[in-house]
Amino acid sequence: MSQRKLGRYASARKALLRNQVTNLLYHGKIKTTEAKAKEIRKIAEKIIAMGVREHNNYEEITVTAKVPKKDANGNRIKEKVEGQKTKIVFEEVEKTIKKDSPSRLHARRQMLKFLYPITEVEKMRRRKAKKVDLVDKIFSEIAPKYTNRNGGYTRITKLGARKGDAAPEVIIELV
Repeated sequence: MSQRKLGRYASARKALLRNQVTNLLYHGKIKTTEAKAKEIRKIAEKIIAMGVREHNNYEEITVTAKVPKKDANGNRIKEKVEGQKTKIVFEEVEKTIKKDSPSRLHARRQMLKFLYPITEVEKMRRRKAKKVDLVDKIFSEIAPKYTNRNGGYTRITKLGARKGDAAPEVIIELV
């Protein structure tokens, strides 16, 4: 399988493609050059196909977990014990979790191997930053839309030449 060089050495090319595929799956569409879009399409289609194959391949299990008890403000409740430091009070809670089958776990790890982690920052407040589970988004939101579709999960729309260097620009989006 030949790959376009995109005017970069191997590690820079891989980083560029990882970044653009991650942004395509997170935002739904991106604007880029035609050559890059054709390379992005190959990778994104494979990742989405893995998600479609494995999106229902799990079982739900109920487990009990020890969780710190919290007050009305959301702070942990602490209890003083004589002669010792303060201890956090725990309570047992039943949670329903999704247990991946081995093939879904493998697909999840293959996706994580390629996609970059995404951190969502809320209004320039680093303390309120939260990590986005992009693989879970693929399994729960993107893949169910394409269950009845055999490939062709992306669309490339031509925009014309770029102003600076006349490179053909396109928008690549999830269908």
